[in-house]
Amino acid sequence: MKITHTVTERFLRYVQIDTQSDPESTSCPSTEKQKNLGIILAEELQMMRIQDAHMDEHGYVYATLPSNTEKKVPVICFCSHMDTSPDCSGKEVKPIIHKNYNGKNISLPASSDGQKVVLTTKDHPELLNQTGNEVITADGTTLLGADNKAGIAEIIDAIHHLIRNPEIKHGTIKILFTPDEEIGRGVDKADLKKLGAAFAYTIDGETLGHLEDETFSADAVTITLNGYSTHPGFAKGKMQSAIKIASELIEKLPKKKLSPETTDKKEGFIHPISISGSIEKTAIKFIIRDFSESGLKKHEAFLKKHTKKIFKKYSKCSFDFEVQEQYRNMKNILKKYPQVVDHAIEAVRRSGIKPVRSSIRGGTDGSRLSYMGLPCPNIFTGGHGFHSKQEWVSVQDMQKAVEVIVNLCIIWEENS
Repeated sequence: MKITHTVTERFLRYVQIDTQSDPESTSCPSTEKQKNLGIILAEELQMMRIQDAHMDEHGYVYATLPSNTEKKVPVICFCSHMDTSPDCSGKEVKPIIHKNYNGKNISLPASSDGQKVVLTTKDHPELLNQTGNEVITADGTTLLGADNKAGIAEIIDAIHHLIRNPEIKHGTIKILFTPDEEIGRGVDKADLKKLGAAFAYTIDGETLGHLEDETFSADAVTITLNGYSTHPGFAKGKMQSAIKIASELIEKLPKKKLSPETTDKKEGFIHPISISGSIEKTAIKFIIRDFSESGLKKHEAFLKKHTKKIFKKYSKCSFDFEVQEQYRNMKNILKKYPQVVDHAIEAVRRSGIKPVRSSIRGGTDGSRLSYMGLPCPNIFTGGHGFHSKQEWVSVQDMQKAVEVIVNLCIIWEENS
């Protein structure tokens, strides 16, 4: 398939717009600056003669490419998120194209902390498959924003190609760009009735050829520790500090299992992500992950039992244990609609790539969309090293992702 690509040019523009989300904010979107990109995306789609392209008051961008076939084709949607991770600055991103990459380590030119950022082939073995290609990084002071502006650029480039080539038959295609995916709120305000799609694909994965139809199931746990405070000058035998109890609780968690640092593949974990408070009251926030709900419950029961054991020594203290559901493994939904994944596998194969079906040790908007009634696996973008200054993306892999999206539209039409 010959495509006159616009994906790289679009991507380079999008990453220079700061769209970092904020987990402490209660608004939607969590940061108003995400709308700066949403406005641009809606305008670009309108310039491509997509008349209904718009951004709503919550920062969601919706658009429709009408069907050009007489067949009755299920409406499919392509979805990507506009925000970048709070874990690393996305302000004033300076993208660099490393042309004709030589297969060696990449030393980035700038640093915000006095230390040079070096992308090594040891840490990023996928670089070894990019020899001769164009690799895009940031300059070493920020993340790049391939997660997920690569996905956005790929979707728009694919739509651009379909519009310019009306002989390619396809059904109705919906576009959805979301805010706040990185803080777990990416589809909180998504209007699926307005969207009107039967099936969807998030373009939010990593390695070339990878298709992900399984995610973690996820819960959040907050343990609030109620300590006993008194004047430190007269505290002997009296004070029981919630801060110190919290430290002990975390320190005595298993180190060789049940932690992100020591698990992989289908292993779940218990991960403390923040601690805050005072002698009298301290809160520890955890994320709990496993591929099954039974695994989640097992980990949560272990954590509660562990906490009770610690508190046996502190007669004046108590704790509250709160569990909040976050998302569930999308495989439980997708297995009911095998054609959604099968068509994606065929689209990858038609693009001259070996399909790799895999699981995500995390989640995507597709996890929640699937449980909201919109079955939604995840397709690669070509990006790597997300949420860090070591983030990078391959131009050639982005172009292949565009090709996969176009092929998916064709395959759905052919099979209707």
